[in-house]
Amino acid sequence: MHTTATHLTAGTLTLRPWSPRDAAELAELHRDEALRRWTSENVHDEAGAARWVTAQQRGREAGDRFSFAVQETPQETPGGALGEARAPGTGARLVGNVVLKYADRGSGSAEVGYWTAAHARGRGVAPRALGALADWAFTAFAHEGLVRLELLHQVDNTASCRVAGKAGFTLTGILPAAPPAFPLEGHAHVRHAPPAA
Repeated sequence: MHTTATHLTAGTLTLRPWSPRDAAELAELHRDEALRRWTSENVHDEAGAARWVTAQQRGREAGDRFSFAVQETPQETPGGALGEARAPGTGARLVGNVVLKYADRGSGSAEVGYWTAAHARGRGVAPRALGALADWAFTAFAHEGLVRLELLHQVDNTASCRVAGKAGFTLTGILPAAPPAFPLEGHAHVRHAPPAA
């Protein structure tokens, strides 16, 4: 079972398992109204964030939910100064979450999800993180026959359509509304494993 503390990279992004030390920053990120609108996570304060992190750790231990905190490390410009990502002297900052939901092990299919922090939107964080997650999933679970990943979102979440396309997911269909999780129709995007070499 893949319960190790896997770290993935995508340029300046690092994907790592969530930790209890992330609770305060996670609670702060969830003050964003747009983030609360598009996610179903019950994070209203630091205690709620700590419970959410614990749930992610349990999912990893069970082998059916692999959630990664996405961090961005400041990138130095050619002149040596830090870019706009962070002020000088500071380190990596949480910019989002990606998750592989793999409850039906051996089915050949799993679902992915993500969210991006307000301060990191519009910079390609989500497509890069989803791409790294998909590459890892297809490699880590190839022996189980994982060949298909789905990304689902409400039809009015046009930003998620753009993210899906940039991350290599193709729109394959419309899903009927399924309240309360999906009060409106949804889009289903799919990415298939690359052909074996």
